[in-house]
Amino acid sequence: MALSLKSSASCCAVRSTRAARVPRVNVRAAAVSADVPDMEKRKTMNLLLASGVGLPIGVMTVPFAVFFYPPSVGGDGGGTVARDALGNDITLKSWLKTHPLGDRNLTQGLKGDPTYLIVKDGEIESYGLNSVCTHLGCVVPWVPSENKFKCPCHGSQYNSEGKVVRGPAPLSLALAHIDIDESDHVVFNTWTETDFRTGDAPWWK
Repeated sequence: MALSLKSSASCCAVRSTRAARVPRVNVRAAAVSADVPDMEKRKTMNLLLASGVGLPIGVMTVPFAVFFYPPSVGGDGGGTVARDALGNDITLKSWLKTHPLGDRNLTQGLKGDPTYLIVKDGEIESYGLNSVCTHLGCVVPWVPSENKFKCPCHGSQYNSEGKVVRGPAPLSLALAHIDIDESDHVVFNTWTETDFRTGDAPWWK
């Protein structure tokens, strides 16, 4: 009996020792830092950031857009007023003063494309010639000594009316109508009828 009580006391002592060795784990809720902004503050900060980035980008984009898509002054029929190399509107009187008979000089035409005005018999021809080569898009210069347009890039040639006479260019230079409005401005309009040089429908439509 004494042995039994002794064994029982020993077991209780072991259990008490083990229980004493088990560490207590205290679980505490993490405190919310006062440095973390709430949702409304985050939205405000994001809006300020977007505005700060968007404003400079917008300011830089507008001049590029104006450069590549210059505003055109419409004629009475909704066409585009021809402009010289300095961006000034061209009038019939001023052009004829400085450009002699047979002159072919570049202006800014439809969609900003370089377009030849042709002086003929004391007036401007009723059509303009888009100077963009139909081969690979080079600007084709006029060669007075040969009375033709010759592309320096790949040798394409066009006669005095812009009709292709030698490849590799597959097509003639595009035409544009020329009118004079009430203010004496030279105005370009899209050519939509048959190409008088070839008898074909205009390929540039």
